[in-house]
Amino acid sequence: MFAVLRNRRKALTTIAALAGAFMLSACDPIGGGGSVTPGAPVAVALILPGGSGNPGDDVLARNLRQAAEMAIADLDGVKIDLRVYNAGSDTGSNATVARRAVDEGAKIILGPVFAQSANAVGVAVAQSGVNVLSFSNNTEIAGGNVFVLGHTFENTANRLVSYAARQGKGRMMVVHDNNTAGQLGLSAIRSAAARSGASVVGTETYEFSQQGVVNAVPQIVSSVRANAADSMVFTADTAGALPLLAQLLPEAGISNTSVQYIGLTRWDIPQATLAMPGVQNGWFAMPDPGLTAQFQSRFLATYGEGPHPIAGLAYDGIAAIGALVKQGNADALSASALTQGAGFAGVTGVFRLRSDGTNQRGLAVAQIQNSQVVVIDPAPRSFGGAGF
Repeated sequence: MFAVLRNRRKALTTIAALAGAFMLSACDPIGGGGSVTPGAPVAVALILPGGSGNPGDDVLARNLRQAAEMAIADLDGVKIDLRVYNAGSDTGSNATVARRAVDEGAKIILGPVFAQSANAVGVAVAQSGVNVLSFSNNTEIAGGNVFVLGHTFENTANRLVSYAARQGKGRMMVVHDNNTAGQLGLSAIRSAAARSGASVVGTETYEFSQQGVVNAVPQIVSSVRANAADSMVFTADTAGALPLLAQLLPEAGISNTSVQYIGLTRWDIPQATLAMPGVQNGWFAMPDPGLTAQFQSRFLATYGEGPHPIAGLAYDGIAAIGALVKQGNADALSASALTQGAGFAGVTGVFRLRSDGTNQRGLAVAQIQNSQVVVIDPAPRSFGGAGF
């Protein structure tokens, strides 16, 4: 979901636990924003990408709706009036739907998925005081009344870089795609290193093509050696340059035993990646695998199909809304309420929303050992402890 938006929504500042995931604490002060009527059903607009003409978007829309409905069924003592809007992927359509949803009484918006659409929705309803919990992971759109629920490079980088520093693997070479996602990943790693005591001792990039990767390998090897890097962080995913890098770098003399390989993306999807020799011993971050497995199993049993990888975000959004509304405050869905510090317990682990619109999620650090995923540092179950 790394659609590009370089303008950080400045228009907004000028225009204006599967039995029911629960809020960990409600002791932080709440203020500002639109109001709800305590005890009455709360209208929640769910804006989905269905109807775009892409069959994959229709599957995603269905799974997000199903996860939201599952979360509503799990709520205790809170009534959610879920209003589903399929707006496709066109930004104008999403903005129009968002305005209509607010006119029809929505107190908060859950969705959309894609960054440009979420940005357009935020701008469209900014003056109404309605907040937007988007499924995007692009922090470029976060801020004002828009929050991102998706797993972000920043959150993943913080987890992995801090863990690496504690393990004595803090001299990092960053190998990144020469595209927007690669630049965002590099920026996230640099920021995480500055906070954790690690250091980025060098960076190398490559053109986003097979030949581009092949041509870059000698320089990557030279830089690792010249800078005495003890770890190498890749921004590439398994559908991109990662498989080729993981093959060519060991062949060129930089193995995953002499330098710690670290991935900013999931290395267990698809599962076939786990059998690749080049990724053995590599580290990556993932949501709590036990909680994730429980959600996937329950979703399959309920709907007869496995959930889309981001379907749990819809559950988490409804769970957070329900937990806040249950407190009985008229301003339960204000920005200060949504960003209460103790966070929420979601179906894949703890998470909290930050005042800048980004999020923090509890992640486990995993290692690939003998083609299997092994958790080497468990996901935290609350904020304030190790892992954040």
